[in-house]
Amino acid sequence: MLSLDLICQARNRLRGLVHRTPLVHSAALSTRLGAKAFLKLECLQKTGSFKPRGAFNKMLSLTEDERRRGIVAVSGGNHAQGAAYAARQLGASALIVMPAGTPANYVDATRGYGAEVVLMPDIRAAFAEVARQQAAGRVLVHPFDDPLVAAGQGTIGLEILEDVPDLSEVYISIGGGGLISGIAAALRSIKPRVKIIGVETVGADAMAKALAAGRVVELPAITSIARTLGAPAVSEFTLAHVKAMVDEVVVVSDAETVEALFWLLERTKYLMEPAAACCLVAADRRTAQRNPQDHVVLLACGGNVSVADLCSYRSIGEMSRK
Repeated sequence: MLSLDLICQARNRLRGLVHRTPLVHSAALSTRLGAKAFLKLECLQKTGSFKPRGAFNKMLSLTEDERRRGIVAVSGGNHAQGAAYAARQLGASALIVMPAGTPANYVDATRGYGAEVVLMPDIRAAFAEVARQQAAGRVLVHPFDDPLVAAGQGTIGLEILEDVPDLSEVYISIGGGGLISGIAAALRSIKPRVKIIGVETVGADAMAKALAAGRVVELPAITSIARTLGAPAVSEFTLAHVKAMVDEVVVVSDAETVEALFWLLERTKYLMEPAAACCLVAADRRTAQRNPQDHVVLLACGGNVSVADLCSYRSIGEMSRK
């Protein structure tokens, strides 16, 4: 299991390389949730999501020879940009393998950070190409199944507790589970009674299905609009951490998530991905269990949304109201 020491080591490595992102109180959110409510704005992190934390921590742990050989990563979302950015800053070459259906804004941004992008027909073909690149000498920077990557993400937990020492509940979205594993390890080590709630969307709920089955389950397809939650399966590493440290995993619908996204944009002025906005839906469901003195944090894990995405999301929200 991840240790607090490993997460603190990550924090020391990351100084000056990533933002210590703001944690802000929201009066509108507090009224809605019936408690003192805050947003941890990783959507304002470099590259628009939390991903550089784990990518930097992994790459800074590599030997000089490993960095010279370059890194390879697979992602159809934010990990691609985080890994590409970290590699450029550290002077390493990055090859990012992406499914052919990856939105153009993610592909363009990844190339903009200096990475070579290889498009493959689907996610399975993408992982096969990663294995080929590893065999040729590149070092894998996995999006979640790596203690060093998860420890980098866990530095968010340290920052949350510094800013909200009376933390009662925290809501964290789950893709492959590295983010929630790292944050949960930090929180449980320092403030073990905090309620930690993981959030997924229907069609990108690999962790909920794994918990129900008692083993890692591979989804046949990702059907949710929350593409950055679209890991086809979690790992034994992340499943073990969620089992041991997370109080509950909540699965919410795309339609609810879209409504939450637009509410957050209108009332807080922060644009978040569906992968972040889904946390508000889960938090709404626990409102009756809170008292006004509770301190609740929603992790806004990313904000890489295109104008085209927003237009398509609006139609989903309108259909949900009919």
